[in-house]
Amino acid sequence: MADFLNPTRCMIIGEVSQSHDGSLGMAHAFIDAIAKTGADAVKFQTHIAAAESTPQEPWRVKFSMQDASRYDYWKRMEFTPDQWQGLADHAHEKELIFLSSPFSIEAVNLLDNLGMPAWKVASGEVSNKILLDKMIETRKPVLLSTGMSPLAEIDDALDYIRKANVEYAVMQCSTAYPCPPEKIGLNMIPLLRERYQCAVGLSDHSGTIYPGLAAVALGIEVLELHVAFSREMFGPDVPASVTTGELTQLVEGIRFTEKMRNSPVDKDRFAEEVLPLRKLFTKSIVAGADLPKGTVLEERHLRVKKPGNGLPGERMNDLIGKILLRDIRTDEQILEGDFS
Repeated sequence: MADFLNPTRCMIIGEVSQSHDGSLGMAHAFIDAIAKTGADAVKFQTHIAAAESTPQEPWRVKFSMQDASRYDYWKRMEFTPDQWQGLADHAHEKELIFLSSPFSIEAVNLLDNLGMPAWKVASGEVSNKILLDKMIETRKPVLLSTGMSPLAEIDDALDYIRKANVEYAVMQCSTAYPCPPEKIGLNMIPLLRERYQCAVGLSDHSGTIYPGLAAVALGIEVLELHVAFSREMFGPDVPASVTTGELTQLVEGIRFTEKMRNSPVDKDRFAEEVLPLRKLFTKSIVAGADLPKGTVLEERHLRVKKPGNGLPGERMNDLIGKILLRDIRTDEQILEGDFS
């Protein structure tokens, strides 16, 4: 993903999902808030109820008292093409990449008409070859989530995408809301990179900033996580979301981590750079008492104290048996030329 993802700078995607609760104004407010965090992209989900579902679709979790069915909920989450265009334009004004996961051919067509630069394949769509075909036709990069897929299914989907010769990345994801630490699957990041020889990301549903920081330390190219204004908001995604304040902290932590990863330290050169500090923190040989000229130095005459701009302590044994050539006061450094 040379043109879309930067191997030295993780793309951070703030996922709104359904947290706008069908409110266009709330969706726009999320764009403003995510832009302020320093994230790179804002992502939505484009649901067209009649194209992706049936009235018989069961609830994953019955959370809504205003929707008689899950189908009704998806219907309430819909925006018109003009409204989606407005959201995309707003994101661009805020210098955010605009993304949205499609769940139907109609949604792919709608988003493609907006000029969306890449596709995020949701976990439940990995085996949907009809949808993949429609995405691949656009020649845009594909971000493949893997939340509910065994490796064999991921293999199959990526073989399918590779044959089309489009750019792609694979994202570790565990479908749990919120996802506990023991199911995050950080071990999958190097495994996926080695297995598929491609850019790797994390789609995080933990509701915390910790997996993102850990994954960036492992070198992921893209991080997606759900965002809410607060944990008191309504909606099924809120427990798996970070707040906008936490996202700001995460972005800062990621950029700090990237500077560390991209800045290898040469210990020898660094030691030279901090030589003045070294002299402050290390110690030198000094007189442990007032010592007259002619004193034959014994261990009891010597101490090792700061600063370290004189003879280092490891020279102590070299001084034993030497004769002082001048008077030296207590705590005065004993230097080369002071003994024979």
